[in-house]
Amino acid sequence: MSWNVIHDGDGSASRIVLKEHTGSTAEVLFLGGQVVSWKNERREELLFRSNKTLWKPPKAFRGGIPISFPQFGTFGSLERHGFVRNRVWLLDDSPSPLPAANSQSTVDLILKSTEEDLKIWPHRFEVRLRISLSAGKLTLIPRVRNIDNKPFSFTFSLRNYLSVSDISEVRIEGLETLDYFDNLQRGERYTEQADAITFDSETDRVYLSTPTKTAIIDHEKKRTYVLQKEGMADAVVWNPWDKKAKSLPDLGDEDYKKMLCVDSAAVETPIILKPSEEWRGRQELSTVSSSYCSGQLDPRKVLYG
Repeated sequence: MSWNVIHDGDGSASRIVLKEHTGSTAEVLFLGGQVVSWKNERREELLFRSNKTLWKPPKAFRGGIPISFPQFGTFGSLERHGFVRNRVWLLDDSPSPLPAANSQSTVDLILKSTEEDLKIWPHRFEVRLRISLSAGKLTLIPRVRNIDNKPFSFTFSLRNYLSVSDISEVRIEGLETLDYFDNLQRGERYTEQADAITFDSETDRVYLSTPTKTAIIDHEKKRTYVLQKEGMADAVVWNPWDKKAKSLPDLGDEDYKKMLCVDSAAVETPIILKPSEEWRGRQELSTVSSSYCSGQLDPRKVLYG
């Protein structure tokens, strides 16, 4: 393989560096299978990463794209967001039925349940992740296989920490009119009334039965993130705002201004797998330059064009 593996002293921060021909790069930690960097051809970082991250493995650090499995958030009895983000993943040489990766811009990782995991969650599983980098696009294909002799169910998310210029200048198009659970109101269900989602306070919502494509528009940078997904019906939108940010030890007091989380998730309806069954999701993150009409992006061109 022509991608590079960078080892650190004790292995806790060992990572894979992907490159593609236009000059964009991505970095993936073996710890948690977590993408921690995605830079475009101009070497601009597109994913947020806290400069106050407390690097204390096996705890995942804040930023990039951490994975939640077999539980999203507190939607269950396990530790928050499950435990696979705190495990060391391995290179996957047999990603069947996906074709073998044969370029420097694609890598496959795998995590298999251990006896210690079974004490926490009594189900045998394999989780696989393919990360592919192409010009202006980062694609993740997560898969979960039941290798037990009984069915199990799980919730799942890819938490995308997006780097933004100023959260007050960001809007999300594509989630309007949808129902959502508001985690700041004890999970009560509401319907989105706004024409677009904007931010002026703490936000923690699970939008339900979302479309396959969502646009996150950064007016100041004139950049739009386009999030396309399959197999994950829900979308989580989170920003801690100032008061919550100050209470998080691994987030700078002002970091909330430069980040926005928009997750691809399966939360409301858990995924059920019978023995030997496999679930597959897909997420594509891309960026486009925002075009303006009366000072605003025409979302139809991004979402439907």
